[in-house]
Amino acid sequence: MEQIRDFKKEQKELYLPRTEPAVIDVPHMTFIAVDGTGDPNEPDGAYAAAMKTLYALSYTIRMSEKSGHAIDGYFAYRMPPLEGLWTMADGRPGVDYADKAGFFWTSMIRQPAFVTEAVFRWARGEAVRKKGIDTSAARLLSYDEGLCVQCMHVGPYDDEPATVDRMDRYAVQNGYRIDLGGVRRHHEIYLGDPRKTAPEKLKTVLRHPVARI
Repeated sequence: MEQIRDFKKEQKELYLPRTEPAVIDVPHMTFIAVDGTGDPNEPDGAYAAAMKTLYALSYTIRMSEKSGHAIDGYFAYRMPPLEGLWTMADGRPGVDYADKAGFFWTSMIRQPAFVTEAVFRWARGEAVRKKGIDTSAARLLSYDEGLCVQCMHVGPYDDEPATVDRMDRYAVQNGYRIDLGGVRRHHEIYLGDPRKTAPEKLKTVLRHPVARI
């Protein structure tokens, strides 16, 4: 039987941290990403459209072998979780949970290392041809996140500020400074489906970039 790789199990330090803050050096990864602004809860808004694009492209690549398209270095794998980089559209660092309409976000799904620009272009063409999806907003993102403080947040998204505060205090107490700005942004990894999971049981990995003092 063909082994199916699972990044969440192979790299538990990235996807299954403890509920207490810790510092981690995040390795380079490749993502399919879509940028946008506004409230992610807006029905039929930009965020919902981004989700449709991200999953269409990611599943096209994941199922490429069954469609008869050979990709060099391909291996079977489980779909990685949805992730998001967040800041404010007006340039403020971090996130203001009271101003969701002012969010600037990058939604993204991790891709295996064999996903090159050529593979990405092929997937875009297939998504347009088979599903009629406009994929022009999507891009292939090479991301070196580096040193971060992270923590597992359990509960509603709107309760995240308390966890973020614990993370930031932990970082400062252990010789780091919060390094938000530019491409280094508030990072969330969604391990639960809010459509199927009670808010108090949702699990979200939270990360803030840090630098040594």
